[in-house]
Amino acid sequence: MIAMSYLQVSKSLTLPCGVTVKNRFVKTALSETMATDQHRSDARYEKLYRQWAMGGAGIVITGNVMVDRAAIAEPGNVVVDDERELPELQRWAQNGTLNQTQLWLQLNHPGRQSPKQFSARPVGPSAVPITGVNHRAFNPPRALTIDEIKELVTKFVRSAVIAQKAGFTGVQLHGAFGYLINQFLSKKTNRRTDEYGGSLENRMRFLIEVYQGIREACGKAFPISLKLSLTDIDLAGFTEKTLTRVAKRMADLGIDMIEIAGDDYENSQIGFSGHAHLINRLVDVPIALSGGFRHISAMEEALGRQDADLIGICTPMAVMPDMPNRILNSTYRPVKLPLSTGSSKLDDKLKTLIMTSYCEEQVHRLAEGKPPKIYRNAWRSVLAEARLHGLNGLKPRRAQS
Repeated sequence: MIAMSYLQVSKSLTLPCGVTVKNRFVKTALSETMATDQHRSDARYEKLYRQWAMGGAGIVITGNVMVDRAAIAEPGNVVVDDERELPELQRWAQNGTLNQTQLWLQLNHPGRQSPKQFSARPVGPSAVPITGVNHRAFNPPRALTIDEIKELVTKFVRSAVIAQKAGFTGVQLHGAFGYLINQFLSKKTNRRTDEYGGSLENRMRFLIEVYQGIREACGKAFPISLKLSLTDIDLAGFTEKTLTRVAKRMADLGIDMIEIAGDDYENSQIGFSGHAHLINRLVDVPIALSGGFRHISAMEEALGRQDADLIGICTPMAVMPDMPNRILNSTYRPVKLPLSTGSSKLDDKLKTLIMTSYCEEQVHRLAEGKPPKIYRNAWRSVLAEARLHGLNGLKPRRAQS
């Protein structure tokens, strides 16, 4: 089959740090939730990431990896906080960097968004409890002390250093979906009056210290990226202006890529393409868009319109790990995953649980050497999640979902 080398997604891209990515495909973070009881990776990660590496993406970003084992976001999260995990991490990295693939470890701390089953008293920038429909799944947080903030900065840096030593070629800082970095950035969750609160520059301090600490420890040639999300936009907390200013500030500091997550590029409800275009024109750093890409035409349009420099793909690669190769080899057909409970109201209410459960089921199948399953009945995915993680797997993992 003749490769579709005329496609913009097939072109290489050189990051600010000097690393060249072979094409514009990014397999964005998809939480595997299959760590051992000691929160370590095992042979399943090796098998899973070998498939994604051989599947053709230029960059593969891991699922949620915690920097502190006292703060877990989801059942089955991997924790990287000391070198005891180094042998397993090395095997994971060896498999995930095959085929000239960039493999980036996504580093995260849930902050106040650590569910009850993991944290009796979670921490956050301020003692602001979660409200809304999911509030019962989380205990009220306490405010971090200055010393604890400094310690968390050190933990992020230590995790990045371990990742680099293990052979991961970069890291991503998770600043989206209401997790700790985002909590510091938002006026709603950050009500501090010290150097980590108040002005946006102060609210960015935690993120900047984490970034600069990793840059100093891992060097100028080690890719560091940041994930932000348009779905976090809240006029009382994390505004569109805030997101744009954060992106610009981090670009000025030398970050290598910013991922902007949205709702659905191909059928957006929040003006995804317009927001993305504005940010991409304002910052001199590669922007990856993730959310809803299914068709080659939409990917090419996003690149051609300069809405993005890289195309992030998540859900489809849970059922088609070689999606980039299929696109480049002219064998791709869009995947349709119209899961339904049979009730449109329930589908809307449970959409996050349904898709999370479905993706985790398929990822586990890939990791076990089994083919993915494509089906329509959403209850099958919910039952599969209950089998994987018990009732805790069905509980909310984020403040909003």
